[in-house]
Amino acid sequence: MKKSYLLLHLAVILAGFTGVFGKLITLNEGLLVWYRLLFSSVILWAVLKLLRISYSISAQEKIRIMKPGLLITFHWLFFYASIKYSNISIGVVCYCLTSFFTAVFKPLIDKEKFKVSELLLSTFTIMGISLIFHFDTSYQLGIVLGVISSAVGALYTIYNNRLVRHFDTKVINFYQMLAGTLCLGACLPVYLVIFPSDSIVPDLKNTAYLGILALFCTVGLYVIFAEVLRKIPAFTVNLTFNLEPVYAIIMAFLFFGESKEVGFSFYIGISLIIASVVLQTLISVRRKS
Repeated sequence: MKKSYLLLHLAVILAGFTGVFGKLITLNEGLLVWYRLLFSSVILWAVLKLLRISYSISAQEKIRIMKPGLLITFHWLFFYASIKYSNISIGVVCYCLTSFFTAVFKPLIDKEKFKVSELLLSTFTIMGISLIFHFDTSYQLGIVLGVISSAVGALYTIYNNRLVRHFDTKVINFYQMLAGTLCLGACLPVYLVIFPSDSIVPDLKNTAYLGILALFCTVGLYVIFAEVLRKIPAFTVNLTFNLEPVYAIIMAFLFFGESKEVGFSFYIGISLIIASVVLQTLISVRRKS
């Protein structure tokens, strides 16, 4: 159990870098996500071949696995759009709402009773976000996109939680990345007409960033993520991922000077978010015991 929590926090640290790469990579969000999916698919295919893991499954099973892959694609699109239309801090803190949406969606989807403790802990997160941004309307579009991203991210976690019980995590991620690559690739010509980009093919610097993003913050992150879901509840995983903004915002402060945009309430808000993570972790450990 302790190993699972250590892996979970490693995944959170890797996730903290995704927002930074969203700012560093100069491609628009559609191209950024498509290249991330493409690079990740190739890397995962190579890993499966190298480790001699069979990914030959029935067409019905492929479709079952690939459906949540479309959810993660849309989650990334809205997440990076949130960063592009606001800043790293806005995008990553809005992601904290994933735990709230998980607490609401999971009982509805699985036809279970709502858990009061999960809803109350999620309220801490909402309060924290409210304090951080003071309901700032200057980044209204970025905040809306970030909220949509967190809702889609919650759905992905819930449905992916069912898959890890039956399939190898690397096989799951390969087919999900492939599904996203094909689906978004088919839509990309229309997307680029609506949201044009100065460049379609990434230059050397962007290619390097995309490679690192795909290898460590996608393949590494989501393989760990899927493994962790075998031992830790989806709500706890999503709530722990609320620590992602802490790492990402520290990086944003150091490299992009975003510290000038926050005040004392920011630190109170982050404290509430961390408190919700600590409390849920303690509750989860006690239940397992």
